[in-house]
Amino acid sequence: MPAHQEETLLPETGYSTKVDNASQCIDLRSDTVTLPSAEMKKAMVEAILGDDVFGEDLTVNQLEKRCAALFGKEAALFVLSGTMGNLLAVLSHCQRGDELIVGRHNHIHKWEQGNYAQLGGISATTLKVNPDGTMDLDDIEDAIRANDQHMPRTALICIENTHNFSGGKALSTDYLKSVRKLADKHKLKVHMDGARVYNAAIARNVDVSEICSYVDSMMMCFSKGLGAPMGSILVGTRQFIDEARRKRKAVGGGWRQAGILAACANVALDRAVETIERDHRHAKLLAKGINERTPEALKSVSHFLIL
Repeated sequence: MPAHQEETLLPETGYSTKVDNASQCIDLRSDTVTLPSAEMKKAMVEAILGDDVFGEDLTVNQLEKRCAALFGKEAALFVLSGTMGNLLAVLSHCQRGDELIVGRHNHIHKWEQGNYAQLGGISATTLKVNPDGTMDLDDIEDAIRANDQHMPRTALICIENTHNFSGGKALSTDYLKSVRKLADKHKLKVHMDGARVYNAAIARNVDVSEICSYVDSMMMCFSKGLGAPMGSILVGTRQFIDEARRKRKAVGGGWRQAGILAACANVALDRAVETIERDHRHAKLLAKGINERTPEALKSVSHFLIL
């Protein structure tokens, strides 16, 4: 830390930002605490801006076009957050009174305030999530409602890749194919919460467009792993994105000169593969080091530890 920088306390934790040796303090709370790079800050200053509500922010337009092509979809929509992107996807796929199928530990259900019910009048059937982040296909099929006026209509299957609460597990392409096949059989849509989809692609050694080919819509966060300060992208058919854009305005998500943030997202995409590959190497190295220091090995140095 530079000598002129004053000591501050991190919110909620009470931990000081001032340490004698910064290398002794590693912040592992989340990949979301990454600060924008100098390259991103430069891109923000130089971004060509306009009012995005009128479709006039050229930097946003370029980002949306780039993401549509990157993920193999017809269109894309730049939104404030992953939670907003997931909400817009559900509201666009479902009508009031419809039902979605989702894992009980999926982010959409567990960490987003049940916003699909609060704001959309949509119910959910929640299923067990396996250690690998999947829901059993038989459980999904059993949860699909019969065509009966006493029941809500099942409209959507929601999956998460990578699966956060399962330890960041990446779903296999075979599983994605099976979910797609099941959804097609019952004429259902599939939405992927792909907040960290680049991690899934690198882990599975496939292109992100292949992962997205099995779903009708996908949301990805630029601030998770990729290092941008904020913003997420939602992709799907042009009709779906047109509807999501209307819903975005309804929930207060209409941007003005959002190209300032879209510029950072573009830089994040430029570096996405190398960033995630580096992170995976570091994560494996960290895991190896921790695993090598077993409790037995720690006993001999316990007098040096402050627990």
